[in-house]
Amino acid sequence: MDAAVSATIEDELAELSAEFEVLGDWEERYRYVIDLGRDLAPLSDAERSDANKVRGCASQVWLVTEPHPDGTVTFRGDSDAHIVRGLIAIVLRLFSGRKPAEILAFDAPAAFEALGLKGALSQQRSNGLASMVGRIRRDAEAAGA
Repeated sequence: MDAAVSATIEDELAELSAEFEVLGDWEERYRYVIDLGRDLAPLSDAERSDANKVRGCASQVWLVTEPHPDGTVTFRGDSDAHIVRGLIAIVLRLFSGRKPAEILAFDAPAAFEALGLKGALSQQRSNGLASMVGRIRRDAEAAGA
């Protein structure tokens, strides 16, 4: 499990929320989200496959799911759009390295609303974010079965 993963998803959400708070307006927050995306590890060409593609996103989004023997699930992702890469980074920060039960118990829409993302994103990006979380939840369910 990644040592950077906080004790709970709620801890990670609180940390993200505090980071967003100090930024003030949404122009600064967008830049920060884009910066978060720059830190994503790139996926290989083989991982940018149709099987890893997330449906329901306007831009290209790939998500790789890796279940581990300790019961945790790691996610890696990438996109061809800068802001979406940043959204992937936020989603991965919340969900990657967690057990399926914790992932499935977490209220992602409420979390994104608490971060202010719901009001700041276009409907298309909000739908894409929901598609990413839906895929993570399905993969977590499969890993926990």
